[in-house]
Amino acid sequence: MKKIVWLLCLLFFMGGLIYGDYFIKEKSHTDAIQMMDQSQPARDEVMEMWISQDLKKMAANSSEQSMIVDLNKNLMYLVDHQNKSYVEMDLPLDISKYVPAQMAQMMNQMANSVTIEVTPTGQKKKIGQWECSEYDVVMNIMMMKMEMKVWATKDVPFSWEKVTKDLTSQVMAAQLRLNQSALQELLKVEGQWIASETKMNMMGNTVRSTTEVLEISEKDAPQGIYQVPAEYTKKEKLSMEDLQRR
Repeated sequence: MKKIVWLLCLLFFMGGLIYGDYFIKEKSHTDAIQMMDQSQPARDEVMEMWISQDLKKMAANSSEQSMIVDLNKNLMYLVDHQNKSYVEMDLPLDISKYVPAQMAQMMNQMANSVTIEVTPTGQKKKIGQWECSEYDVVMNIMMMKMEMKVWATKDVPFSWEKVTKDLTSQVMAAQLRLNQSALQELLKVEGQWIASETKMNMMGNTVRSTTEVLEISEKDAPQGIYQVPAEYTKKEKLSMEDLQRR
């Protein structure tokens, strides 16, 4: 009898591992910026991402905002924790539909101007516990040029192909204002991004930033993590203030 109970407990424990959601913890750093008469101090941040076991939902959370993707509903939610509001967006995403009218044309022009070139370098590097492949990524956005070193791994407990194509690409498109051609080029980075180094030239100033994944694990997700808090207010569009903070 004890053996049966032990076996049932073991199966239950294994089931918890198999059916847990996926958790990714990442740190980022952006150097201080000084442009014209404005300055921005250096910034360090921790982002936590949850991916549902069926790979249909994702929540990327920082202290100030969240991005929630729900493929069952074909919706993305941009959540602002500072003013407790959110904007609901249809997928595939057309960000110009959710900005002020005076910004929509500029956003479309910016998105259409984006070009990306991804080049695998053939170099390998171990970062944390992950064996990674290195990629050079060059992005041009109107008058700005962004150069990135990206390290990615295929050694993750989920289908990185499905997560990248269906989930994280939606977040990238929203954050970087990417057109479909640019997004498809960026997806040539094979694997889960583990670390990156970015150098961007903006108005004669160089802005540097880094990211690094600290943890990838399977665990039970907090209740309601893939939902907008009930007390938050729905907005139809992002405000100018929202856009300046993103």
